[in-house]
Amino acid sequence: MSSAADHGTVTAETAVALPSLMLLLGIALAAIHAATTHLSCVDAARVGARALARGEEPDAVHTLIDQVAPPQARARISTDSRFARVRLSAPVPIAPGLPGPFEVHAEAATPVEESP
Repeated sequence: MSSAADHGTVTAETAVALPSLMLLLGIALAAIHAATTHLSCVDAARVGARALARGEEPDAVHTLIDQVAPPQARARISTDSRFARVRLSAPVPIAPGLPGPFEVHAEAATPVEESP
């Protein structure tokens, strides 16, 4: 038989465990959001590096990167005799409109295409 004291114990255990579960859920959601932001940066860096390697103008490359990159991402583009490189960094927001405490980074390099 269960007594009234047993019911109170279950309520107290739930009250203690619930904040921990909410914290764990928040951490899991933040990790998923960081991974999604990183993948967007990787995609944008690849798109930019390919365009730069084809000989696109820097303004056009930045436009392409902005279409794929997450909001508030910053891109640096460079070329040398062999490779076109794009480095991207973006803050991971903790809530919509609020930048997060850390950033993700991505880099892509594509061999420069020789002009005919």
